[in-house]
Amino acid sequence: MPNKEPDRTQLLRGILDLMILQSLATVGPMHGYAVAARLEQASRGAFLPNMGTLYPGLMRLEQRALIRATWR
Repeated sequence: MPNKEPDRTQLLRGILDLMILQSLATVGPMHGYAVAARLEQASRGAFLPNMGTLYPGLMRLEQRALIRATWR
């Protein structure tokens, strides 16, 4: 039986990316910690993103020019 883990991983990354984009579209510009808090709030605590998952997602979206980040 073939390993479906890469497909599942890609699916989960895609879902996270969509959740981040939706949060930013709804609330507006936020820093990473606020994005994590928004995802937790929007899922009513069902999704507790950790920074090791969230920040690679933010970087992925920035590299695809879907979001823009600034350092302050």
